[in-house]
Amino acid sequence: IYGLYSAQVGARLISHAGSLTNLAKYPASTVQILGAEKALFRALKTRGNTPKYGLIFHSTFIGRAAAKNKGRISRYLANKCTIASRIDCFSEVPTSVFGDKLREQVEERLAFYETGEVPRKNLEVMKEAVEEASEVAAAIKRKLEKKQKKKLRQEKKRLEALAAAAEAAETQNS
Repeated sequence: IYGLYSAQVGARLISHAGSLTNLAKYPASTVQILGAEKALFRALKTRGNTPKYGLIFHSTFIGRAAAKNKGRISRYLANKCTIASRIDCFSEVPTSVFGDKLREQVEERLAFYETGEVPRKNLEVMKEAVEEASEVAAAIKRKLEKKQKKKLRQEKKRLEALAAAAEAAETQNS
């Protein structure tokens, strides 16, 4: 999530949802208005317009969008946030690759609204992200395996030293 939003907005979303797992369970429409429940229920009660954004309004993307595109980019950002929270929650190896790719997609969508330049498809971007993430995950796993081997060697040396000391003490006592 932090690759997509600022740390403050991501933390507020997680805090408001209760946990990252709870945030991952929410649909994008709920994430979009998270933090604007009071306005939502007031609008439903008075049959007025429902809010377009809640906590995600504090994102820099919403501020950079033109007035007519704020609602669109809010919905798009909520979709990407939902994807990011599910990846963060359920991935085995934490990596920022997906967040960075999702951020790029939002940047491309903003450019599309301003200039009309067609953004890449989500399928292409996610394929790239999966490839990069698998490389990063493999590197992290190699590092972890190296650390574990080093710990095992150190533990083995320590046990050998203890055994040698115990043997020396035993021969000295006899």
